[in-house]
Amino acid sequence: MALFAHLASLVLGFGAVLVADYYALLCLTGRITLRNALNSTARLNVPIWTGLAGLVASGVLLQPNLDSALTRIKLGLVLVLTLNGLQAGLLNRRITQRGTPALAPRSLARGAATALLSQVCWWGALAIGFRNSQR
Repeated sequence: MALFAHLASLVLGFGAVLVADYYALLCLTGRITLRNALNSTARLNVPIWTGLAGLVASGVLLQPNLDSALTRIKLGLVLVLTLNGLQAGLLNRRITQRGTPALAPRSLARGAATALLSQVCWWGALAIGFRNSQR
């Protein structure tokens, strides 16, 4: 049951992250406005955080081997992912409050770095989890 909850939480959380990144790409290519992208990604906060919380809770139930270096790396990735998510929410709020139709280069760079770090952490944790499940 814990494995099912873990996989369902992965689909919910990471799936929502991928949708948020898709909206960002649509904005960068001029297919939707910045305001639409920000509003759409803000709506994804609940599934992203619910998925992440579900992953952490079900991960504890799966009794990971904390002596494994890979498991400790995965836990580090989850911590970085969580902090990055909090920072992403603040960045979204700051850009939304500014109300300008275009992003300043600094905000654009920070948003891109946030998305890249998010992807590295999600994919890294996923890969480690898959590898650990094979043992």
